[in-house]
Amino acid sequence: MASNSKIDDQDDLKIQEMIAQKKNGRNLSRFTERIIPVLLFLIASVSILTTIGIIYTLLTETIEFFKRVPIADFFTGTILKPLSQNPEFGVLPLINGTIISSVIAMLVAGPIGIMTAVYLSEYASDRIRRTLKPLLEILAGIPTIVYGFFAFTFVTPIIREIFPTVEATNILSPGLVMGVMIIPMIASLSEDAMTSVPNSMREGALALGATKLEVAFRVVIPAALSGIIASFVLGVSRAIGETMIVTIASGSSKNFTFDITQSMQTMTAYIVEVSGGEAPAGSTIYYSLYAVAFTLFIFTLLMNLLARYVSRKFREEY
Repeated sequence: MASNSKIDDQDDLKIQEMIAQKKNGRNLSRFTERIIPVLLFLIASVSILTTIGIIYTLLTETIEFFKRVPIADFFTGTILKPLSQNPEFGVLPLINGTIISSVIAMLVAGPIGIMTAVYLSEYASDRIRRTLKPLLEILAGIPTIVYGFFAFTFVTPIIREIFPTVEATNILSPGLVMGVMIIPMIASLSEDAMTSVPNSMREGALALGATKLEVAFRVVIPAALSGIIASFVLGVSRAIGETMIVTIASGSSKNFTFDITQSMQTMTAYIVEVSGGEAPAGSTIYYSLYAVAFTLFIFTLLMNLLARYVSRKFREEY
C-alpha cells in the first residue's frame, strides 16, 4: 500500500509539473503575441522615421539658405557662380542639365527596353528567357562609377571622332551611358507587366487572324500599359538621381544651354562638388548644397508619386 501511495504521489507531481509547464507555455505565448506586433511596428517605422529625419534636415538647412538668398532668385536665376566674389545661386543651370541628361537617357533606354521586353515576353523560349534575363540584369549590378569612366574614356572619344566639335566633357556621353544603365530596369519591369497579361487575350487575337507582332503591340502592350509607364517613370527617377556618371563625364561647367555637346552640371554633380570640401560649414555655398538637395528630393518624390498614380489609373485587372 505504501508503494502504491508513493506511485500516486509521483503521478500527481508529474501532472502538476505538466500543468505548470502548460501555464508557462501559455504565458510565454501571450507575451510573444503582445510583443511581436510592437517589434514589427518599430521595424516598420524605421523607414518612416528615417524619411522624416531626412526631410527635417533638408528643410531646416534649406530655410537657412533662403534667409540669405531670395527664393525667386534661386529658382529663376540662370547663373550659378557660388565661388565668385559676387556669388549667384541660380539653380536653373543644374535643373536644365539634369533634365537634358535624363531625356537623353530615356531616349536610349525607352525603345531598347520596350523591344527587349517584347522579345522576352512574346518571342523568347523559356530557356532563352532564363538565360538572357539574368545577363541583362548584370548591367544593373555594374557600379555607376564604372559607367562614368566608361562614358569618359570610351564613349566620349568615339563621339568626338564623329563630331569633332563636341567638348571633352559633355552631357551627351553620360546621357547615353545612363540610358544603357537604365535598360534593365525598364526591360525587366515591362516584361513582368507583359507576362501578367492573360494568355487568353493573346489566343483570342491570334484566332481572329492577328500576327504575333500585332498581338504584341495592339493587345499585350495596351493591356500592360500601367506597368510599362510606371517602369518609364521609375527609369526617369533613376536618371535624375544618378551621380557618378554625370560627375565624371559631364564636367562641372554650370552652363545654362540646350547644346548637348557642351559641358553641363546636374544637381547631383553639384552636390558632390560642394560636399567635396570646398564649402566651409555655415557659408552660403554650404547651405546651397541643401537647397539643391531639397530640390532634387522634390523631383524624385514627384516622379514616384506619378508612377503610383499611373499604375493605379491605368491598371487592368483580369
